[in-house]
Amino acid sequence: MPGLLNVRHRQTWRKAGQRFVAASIGVASLAMCGVLKVQADYRALPPLPAVGDLPLSVVVLDRQDRLLRAFTSLDDKWRLPVELENLDPLYIKMLLAFEDQRFHRHNGIDVRALLRSVLASLRKGQIVSGGSTLTMQVARLLDERPTRSLKRKYEQFLKAVQLEQAYSKENILHFYALRAPFGGNLEGVRAASLTWFGKEPKRLTPAQAALLVALPQSPEARRPDRFADNAMKARNRVLRRALEAGVLTRDETVSAMAEPVRARRYDMPFLAPHESREARSGNPARSEHNLTLDRDLQAALEKLARRKVTALPAPISASIIVADHQSGEIVARIGAPDMLNGVRLGHVDMTRAVRSPGSTLKPFIYGLAFEEGIGLPQSLIVDRAIDISGYQPTNFDQAYQGTVTLREALQLSLNTPAVQLLEAVGPARLIARLKRAGVRPVLKRDVAPGLAISLGGVGITLKDLAQAYAALARGGVPIELTTCRTDCKAESSVHGTQRFLSGKASWMVSDILTGLPQTQSAETSHIAYKTGTAYGYRDAWAAGFDGRYVVAVWVGRPDGTPVPGQTGASAAVPILFEVFQKLGPDRVPMRDAPADVARLAQREVPVPLRYARLPDSQHRDSRNQGLRIAFPPDGAELDLGLTRNGVPSLQVQPLVVKLKGGKAPYSVLINGRPLPEKLRRQQLVWQPDGPGFTEVTVLDRSGRSDKVTVLLR
Repeated sequence: MPGLLNVRHRQTWRKAGQRFVAASIGVASLAMCGVLKVQADYRALPPLPAVGDLPLSVVVLDRQDRLLRAFTSLDDKWRLPVELENLDPLYIKMLLAFEDQRFHRHNGIDVRALLRSVLASLRKGQIVSGGSTLTMQVARLLDERPTRSLKRKYEQFLKAVQLEQAYSKENILHFYALRAPFGGNLEGVRAASLTWFGKEPKRLTPAQAALLVALPQSPEARRPDRFADNAMKARNRVLRRALEAGVLTRDETVSAMAEPVRARRYDMPFLAPHESREARSGNPARSEHNLTLDRDLQAALEKLARRKVTALPAPISASIIVADHQSGEIVARIGAPDMLNGVRLGHVDMTRAVRSPGSTLKPFIYGLAFEEGIGLPQSLIVDRAIDISGYQPTNFDQAYQGTVTLREALQLSLNTPAVQLLEAVGPARLIARLKRAGVRPVLKRDVAPGLAISLGGVGITLKDLAQAYAALARGGVPIELTTCRTDCKAESSVHGTQRFLSGKASWMVSDILTGLPQTQSAETSHIAYKTGTAYGYRDAWAAGFDGRYVVAVWVGRPDGTPVPGQTGASAAVPILFEVFQKLGPDRVPMRDAPADVARLAQREVPVPLRYARLPDSQHRDSRNQGLRIAFPPDGAELDLGLTRNGVPSLQVQPLVVKLKGGKAPYSVLINGRPLPEKLRRQQLVWQPDGPGFTEVTVLDRSGRSDKVTVLLR
């Protein structure tokens, strides 16, 4: 009987062992299946993006890589590029202390933290936060889907491991710094720091660093501009954790907790908006544009321009260019004081708009005259009424100075001497020299350059003007002015290596221009400058230079309508001198006089050059002795204020017609219809009925006639 019991006992144990082995094999099989499933799921994960693949905001940087302007990313986020070395180390320490103390010791999943999270989840009956590592958070941010389910949490575990296998810890932190959410369309530490603190994240206070750690946990519920109390409470929890981890001292923690949370956003940097727009449109594939502009100077001059135009009626605007003519780098460029001001047409970049330069080209006419031996600064010229093949210019004040030196004629900006000199040197030669300097003059199609160029009868831009004066400042050596700092296109408006003017002629002109009144300038730091006022007071200009910088200023209405009474001297010169003040007191002096010019100044003017050598002008008064309409010229466009913004105006100026020659009385026909009264004087003042083309015909008593067609606006 005992033997039978032993047999049964052994059989029972044998069966139990068999069942255990079978169960173990089953468990092992299930485990193996689970491992294979995890491996399969891991291999099925899509490839991870590279840091460079993330859609970032396009940024425009100044000469010191400081942010001028940023554009939202392709997915409409403020997600600015940032490197870890440009983040305050205190922020990184606080982030790891609060989010992932074992970040540098785990492989994507912190088992300890995960167990704590599981136990908490079992007690709550749902998944709660607390087990996610920074790597897991990066996996979630890259996936952009919620993880409040076991399946999504499982996928996040796999992606965290994938991240750790593919990238270094620094790369993972970099991903977080770029993608962490901070409320609204703010992503990344840099965008958050600029928006909430108004500064780059390189230097942060403990309170600021703690807030940047706290916001991504609940970015909308903790937005400082909407829920400042929530933001402060979350920030203080981070500060207490930092104290416990030894990142902060108690005094630092107490002080940081007392710091208030700003409840208003700072605007994203918006400097040089026109130039930033141009840089981006010129190379849309680039995510970073590096310009030669100086952020501090740009900000100061934008503020100056806004202050100046605010005192003037809309839509008057202003634009400024400042360049280092030694290097060709443009250090400030203001297309308009406020790009977003629709009333003043701020979207129009007036540094690129083609306008009439007024008298600002006169110095180059004199420079050519000096270079060609037509005269010297001490040579004499007669300022008088002239008629050159029907062209009859007058001075701005309608008066004449008589015999003056060329120095005086240029400093007084007299018109008739400039026209006489341009006739001597040739308008085509002036245009060719301007092109050498990189200027792109705009003339009417199929019309040869004429003498009216001397008084502004050509179109140029403010950048063109700065380009020409830079060449003058450099002793006649052209240089391309640019805002491009890296990867610049090879295109240049300066062609060849030919001089714009000789060094001798350039110095003479510069010396004359330094003799103009030096507003707001010390006697020891003279500036060479020239003003210009376009016909009808449409454009006011000033351009000047010292030994290093060239400055060009424009003031006027972007729509091209007149600003009565506005001149370059009254509107642009004050801005010019304030710009030079902003450049600092340590001004580089002008170039020394060439040796031959210095010797020439010690001698009397040679007899042949006592008067400027002008072409024979006997023919000027020999033609057109008959009747001629002296003004307006045929084909002219006259703004009489007939309409304003397409609406008939109540303040309409009369059309003034001036006659020359002929014998009174005169009969006048307007569009073929005779006026009821004949003229006894050589001037007609007629009130037009409306805008449009108007034909004016005049007949004298001898039957002579003349006719012009003008466009009235």
